[in-house]
Amino acid sequence: MDTDSLLRPIAAVAGTLAVTLLAGWLLDRLLRRADARHSETPLWGLLRRCRPPFLVVLAASLLQAVRRRADGPGHVLTLILIAAAAWLLIRITTAIVDSTYARYAADASDQARVRRVRTQVTLIQRVVTAVVIVVALGAMLLTFPEMRTVGTSMLASAGVLGIVAGIAAQAALGNLFAGLQIAFGDTVRIGDTVVVDKEWGTVEEITLTYLTVRTWDERRITMPVAYFTSKPYENWSRGGAQMTGTVFWHLDHSAPVDLMREQLQQILKTIPEWDGRTGSLAVTDTTPHTILVRAVVTAKDGDAVWTVRCAVRERLITWLRTHHPYALPHIATTEAPLPPAPRPSPSGV
Repeated sequence: MDTDSLLRPIAAVAGTLAVTLLAGWLLDRLLRRADARHSETPLWGLLRRCRPPFLVVLAASLLQAVRRRADGPGHVLTLILIAAAAWLLIRITTAIVDSTYARYAADASDQARVRRVRTQVTLIQRVVTAVVIVVALGAMLLTFPEMRTVGTSMLASAGVLGIVAGIAAQAALGNLFAGLQIAFGDTVRIGDTVVVDKEWGTVEEITLTYLTVRTWDERRITMPVAYFTSKPYENWSRGGAQMTGTVFWHLDHSAPVDLMREQLQQILKTIPEWDGRTGSLAVTDTTPHTILVRAVVTAKDGDAVWTVRCAVRERLITWLRTHHPYALPHIATTEAPLPPAPRPSPSGV
């Protein structure tokens, strides 16, 4: 091997590296200036995440051009170029989508609408990422001559394979279409408070195939999205996050209901989570031994209304125990009087 044939690849790699680093530095400077001039949008700052795939694409392209002149091996470079181009496209798409959503969320006042858009944007982004990855893998496989031959021979049996694949992927496709239905049907959104399988929590993540609910005790319930299109469930955030809650007490018939109403209003004023919409108290039922007293309270969301209910229940029962202990239910322990003895008949019979 002569010196010229050895130095040529080294010079090509060194020149490519120098040009790539210079182009990356210039791109970063331009994006920084654009981000400083246009502070109203985070797009330019987010596009800085595209520098790594851009550098790989540029380096692979330059090396591919040098290889064609030198007539050297370049199959690996082709694979790297395809993968890097897919990576760059995903990063650009993500930056544009995130920037658009950030600007919308900053200007919108309806939080329910913001959660709906966030759910749709997340699912669309996942679909685009999946499509780009599949196309890139297909393009990489087509660079192998053996795969082209196999692909030609498989076209004849594509119908049978499609039927088999459809049957095998029926559940996965059902979840996929259910995810799209959730995204654009606005039935459940990220951040909604839902009740599923007698567990209530907040929707934390929605993908094309599953949905994650974070419960009040920090557990995660993962469920297929098809569940939310085929079975009934409670969505406490549907139509708005405001919630109404109830508190019940079993008390003695002598309980001071009017004083309880006044005390309830004083208690609610000291609870920050109460939104001031409703705070009422009424006797809703009675039994031979007790009465059922119900308070109705409101709050901004499910978590807040739970806090209000617990605070009202605890403070009002403490007030009754301190100032009106007779109002608490009690069990009679004295013996009941015997019925009167039967009177004798006047005739003496």
